[in-house]
Amino acid sequence: MTRAGSHDSLGMTLWRQTWPMTIGVLALLGFQLVDSAFIARLGTAPLAAQSFTFPLSFLIIGIQVGLGIAIAALISRALGANEQARARRLGSLVLLAGGALIALLAIGLWLAQERIFTQLGADATSLGLIRAYWAPQLLAAWLGAVLYFGYSLFRAHGDTWLPGKMMLITSLINLALDPLLIFGVGPWEGMGLPGAAWATVVAFSTGVVVLARRLRHTDWLSGTGLVSEMRHSAGAFFGIAGPAMISQLMPPLAAMLAISVVATLGETQVAAWGLASRLETLSLMVVLAMTMSLPPWLGRCYGTGDWDQINRLLQLALKVVVVWQLSLGILLAILSPWVALALSGNPEVRDDLATLIRFLLPSYAALGICMLVVSAGNALGWPLRAMLMSGARLFVFYLPCLWAGAWLTKGLVGLAIGAAVGNLLAGLAAWQLLRRILASPRRRPAVVTK
Repeated sequence: MTRAGSHDSLGMTLWRQTWPMTIGVLALLGFQLVDSAFIARLGTAPLAAQSFTFPLSFLIIGIQVGLGIAIAALISRALGANEQARARRLGSLVLLAGGALIALLAIGLWLAQERIFTQLGADATSLGLIRAYWAPQLLAAWLGAVLYFGYSLFRAHGDTWLPGKMMLITSLINLALDPLLIFGVGPWEGMGLPGAAWATVVAFSTGVVVLARRLRHTDWLSGTGLVSEMRHSAGAFFGIAGPAMISQLMPPLAAMLAISVVATLGETQVAAWGLASRLETLSLMVVLAMTMSLPPWLGRCYGTGDWDQINRLLQLALKVVVVWQLSLGILLAILSPWVALALSGNPEVRDDLATLIRFLLPSYAALGICMLVVSAGNALGWPLRAMLMSGARLFVFYLPCLWAGAWLTKGLVGLAIGAAVGNLLAGLAAWQLLRRILASPRRRPAVVTK
């Protein structure tokens, strides 16, 4: 096969692996954005209250993603080394241990809610709204984590179609229930802000039931040898999961620090920042899909020592991310007044949101590079480098630039410019790191055997 033919084949395989996850991520993040848009119709106070919960929701997601990265990497490597029995034991462990860990975290966040949200800058009105919303939201977060662990299992076995399809289905269920539970219909008055969380609970519960039924028809799980497998794989697991979870926990911590800065500007700015955060994740849908679909593929290449394939795959993925993300960011920046109008009816929130879109969205091309490099690092046996890159992105580039921008201008425009500059610097640093890693002498992985 010619080099051009190989490149075309690689591109088609990348497309087939990524597009189902892209559709799923688009649906999942789209319903979250629409969810916030519905809440915005309730008023600025409920939207601000929901915005205060985002960092803690991201905290739960960070831990579940860190666990999922580790399990997907170990399972894909085991499959690449033809260790089928070990892969089945690892699959069972992630569902049992992961679900228990997220449940404990959710209980802790419920007990500490008032102290945490007060520290983030929530006032008495916001605390009252959060209190009614937080319990069903934590239940939804736990169900979402269980779903994610199941998706990780399918992705590790090369199946991106089912996770993508289930993300779409659960998102549609949530979208259908949102207006009914938030605003009500007929004599039913609706639940307001908590209704959004209960809609997610119903949608994710449906997904868990469907996923459990599908797993019953596979041979990907094992009920024997789990204790010995846990002892045997603990070192390798925590070697990946530890740095990966720290990497994933850094964004929620940075989000808490960022929203505490935004809170000093006022409730309107907090509401606009919350909508911008939802729009950020939606605009990064292709990047997020790649961070889900690429690691199992890279893990198999790592298991067989195929570094040439790894090099070609990463170069292609980076080109796709930069071209797509930059084009989308510029387009949304041009359309920012109309995008903001669609998401909020409050003129002040709308104007602040348009400002954030104009400055932040184009910078997500650089952010996408950083996210892809961190994801690849976890899959290819560089979890420490990935963790350090994630930390540098947030605490060396993003937050200092955000603080500097807010301090220099005493307003939202400077804050947005600073955040954009931080994203750009982080993307450049990640690109240089990846170039050095791929230029280093190739090394075969040390395959863990039974």
